[in-house]
This record gives sequence, C-alpha cells and structure tokens, in this order.
Amino acid sequence: MDAERKSTILKYEKGTLRQLEREVVQEFPLRLTVNGRELATLIASPHQLNFLVAGFLRLQGFVDCLDDIASLGVCAEFGAAQVRLNRHRLPERLRPVLTSGCGTGITFAAPGEELPKVNAGRRYGATEVTALMRELSHRAEQYRSHGGIHSAAVGDGAELLLFAEDLGRHNTLDRIAGEALFKGIDLAGKMLVTSGRVSTEMVAKAARLGIGLIASRTSPTDMAVQLSRQAGVTLIGYARGDAFDVYTHPERLVINLPAKAGSPPPRRSQTEQDQRIAGVTGVILAGGESRRMGSDKSLLPLRGARFIDHVYRCMAELFEEVLIVTNSPTLYHDLPCRKIADSYRGQGSLAGIHAGLQHAGSQRIFVAACDMPFLNAELIRELCRRPAADVVIPRTDIGLEPLHALYAKECLGAMAQTLDAGQRRIVSFFPAVGVQTVPAAELTLFDPQGLSFRNINTPEEYFALRERGKHDRRQPTAVLHGRLEMK
Repeated sequence: MDAERKSTILKYEKGTLRQLEREVVQEFPLRLTVNGRELATLIASPHQLNFLVAGFLRLQGFVDCLDDIASLGVCAEFGAAQVRLNRHRLPERLRPVLTSGCGTGITFAAPGEELPKVNAGRRYGATEVTALMRELSHRAEQYRSHGGIHSAAVGDGAELLLFAEDLGRHNTLDRIAGEALFKGIDLAGKMLVTSGRVSTEMVAKAARLGIGLIASRTSPTDMAVQLSRQAGVTLIGYARGDAFDVYTHPERLVINLPAKAGSPPPRRSQTEQDQRIAGVTGVILAGGESRRMGSDKSLLPLRGARFIDHVYRCMAELFEEVLIVTNSPTLYHDLPCRKIADSYRGQGSLAGIHAGLQHAGSQRIFVAACDMPFLNAELIRELCRRPAADVVIPRTDIGLEPLHALYAKECLGAMAQTLDAGQRRIVSFFPAVGVQTVPAAELTLFDPQGLSFRNINTPEEYFALRERGKHDRRQPTAVLHGRLEMK
C-alpha cells in the first residue's frame, strides 16, 4: 500500500490560480487486536506496520522480546492487526491516555508507574548530534517527495542505525522500537533525533528504551524538560545547522569530540568495484502471496535482519544494480534500490521476472526469491560466468530452480506471449528460447548442501529455524520439511 497519494489542487501564485497535482500523505487507521481483545486503533502511515505494532506493544510494556509474540499478522487491506502474546497477559483494566502526537497518539498509563533512570555513563559529542541531525534531514529528503511526514533516527555516534517516518511523530519512535526488536539492536545509550516536538510521551518511550539523548528540530514541552531531567536524558531542542539548545544534563556533552555520524559511507576501492559482476542486474522477487506462511515471508526476522535484508545484502555485493519487484514498495523503503511493480498483476513469479527484466539496466538479470536467505555468492558468480544463453538455470536433484537463475532480455517476447495466454508457470516459455541447465554435480562444487535453493514456506519451518537458533549460535544452513540442519 502506498504511503502517499496524488490530489488535484489549485495553487495561488502571483495573483492567479493554476491546477496541479500534489502528493498528499495517506492517513491509515490500523485496528489492533491483542489476545482476542481490541486494544486500540493506531493512526499511522501504511508502511512496515509490523514494526509499528511490535514497537507499540514493546513501549506499552506488553512485550519485552520477540519470544513474547506468538504470532503477529497485519492485513493492510482491511486495516487490521492480530497479535497473540505468549507469556505476557494484558491487565484487566487499561487506562488509555490520548497524547499530543500528530493524529492523536495513545498510551496506556499504569498507576504509580516509575520511569526507568537512564544510565548516565555515556557522553555525547556536540558534533555527533549535529551530524546525526543532518543525516536525518538527508534521509527524509531522499525518501519523501511531500511534506506532512515526521521522521526520526537513532545513531550511536559512528553511524545512523535506524530510520523511520510516519505522519505521527510518536509512531516514528514506535517503529524504531519495533524494528530494533526484530533486528536485535540494543538502543541503550543511543541518540535519538526527531523532526517533531518532544513531549512527555516521547521522553517516556525513549527512557524505556534506554536512549540517553534526544534532539529535536523544534522545541520540547515544559513537562518533557522536567521528565528528561528526572529520567537522566539529555534533551536538546532547535537543533539546526551547527547550533542547538540544551535543556537538561549538559554535563554529558563534549564540545570538541570529532564527528563520525553523518559522514558519507566509505567509497569502494576500484578492486572492490571490479569484483562486481558486469552486465547483470540482481532482481529480488517480493510479490508472493505467502499463503502457506500466512504472513509476508520477506519480513520475517532471521539473525538480526529480515529475510529480504539477507538477500539484498548478497545481491548488493555482487551487482551494481539491484531491483525489488513488489506491489508494496513502502515495505522496503529502507533498502536503497529501485522498487518496481508487475506489469501483469496477480500472475505469479513469471510476471515478476518479466517486470525485473523489463526494467533492468543490464542485458541479463539474476533472479532470487525474497525467502531464500542462504544465497551463495560464489555459486551465483559461477552461473554468471556461463555462456550467455537466454536462460541459465540450475538443475538439482529435485528439478529446475527457476527462482535462482539468469534470464536475458531476449526472453521478454516469449514471456509476454506466455502471460498473455494466461499461463503462469515459469518454464512454460522455455521451448521458445535457448536454455542452458547447470547439473547438480557442478552445483555441489560450490554449494555441497544445496543451501542456496532452500526457502522457508511454512510457520513450522520458520519457528524450527528460530527455535534452534536460540540453542546453537552457529549459522543455520537449511530447513528441510520443517527440520533444521546445522553445519
């Protein structure tokens, strides 16, 4: 679902009115039900709602870790989120409090609740703060083409760790808390920068996460200043350019600490650039319906990141250009690559491959599905070294692997004819093009266990993977029919 929509407006300028289209922010109500009990309706932007829900529950004190969540499902079409908690039970009586957040936020105040005291051991460089605020502005400009959206980011002084945007400033912090939960990032002692006003609920949420410094482009409220002083949080307002106002705990600032955050990422050396595969674009298919899993597989957490993060990281190291084929681009707004939609909606993986091939800047594409987190870079390089047939495809003991294969632009015509005929199987167009198969014996030289082709399709397979990971810190290698195998 898109986070923005076009609206026809009349613009007044120099005494005349003219008609034009303007991007407007989409306001999305999400009805949250927990353990069968309707808890709240969150007013938010319609992207990465799993992070928003998990962060909201975390900051209300209903969950402490991912293991507290037995299941989390979001239906964007109907604006509903269903959560089942394992150990934590909701109190019989909850006292909702409407906050001053944009769109009106909600929190549940527990009588006599005491805010945790933030560890005051860390000191912060003034230039770290200004650099992180500049990086927040840069990210916001990069991802947004309109106003009316708040943004927030967390950094550790060396780099920006998490970024979120939403029409509600309180939602941005919920999103950061949820993403940190999914990715296993400890926020204790980190810095939070935000585009919006800092009020008491923002300070309370930050303190619960252990964040030691909050900086805003605008002003804090008087109660936020008081709460920050009590909680041990350094509070900064009007952070613009190289200047800001310090409201609480100025003793934690170091004026002459060199800046690290916000600096551009180090450029790859020419040798590293040469290691990328020329003439091939990496394409990630993220448009599956995930019927057997029951939720979007690309967003499932694994080893501190989502499935799609593992796939993207491998692709980005191998190819100069990476595309994600998806009809929900806002789910992956944090991945710095182009997102494209199917030309043939609802016609499966073949339509996704067709779209990737159509939009790729290279003559060939390497395709992988978003639920294949164990890609083998050396095997992919070997496939790309093969003679440039129209299709280069591995053949394992199970059969052909069309979602781990190379396709050339010459396939576009045959793919279109197949899709126009209503056929959805990928191999249906193969008789019309040149196909080179790579036998299993050659594949095992690079990937003896065939891990590259393993995907996770059911909740049983996924939870087996996650459960085993708690007891064995070795890298998981395969899930076969719900059974986890380890190296």
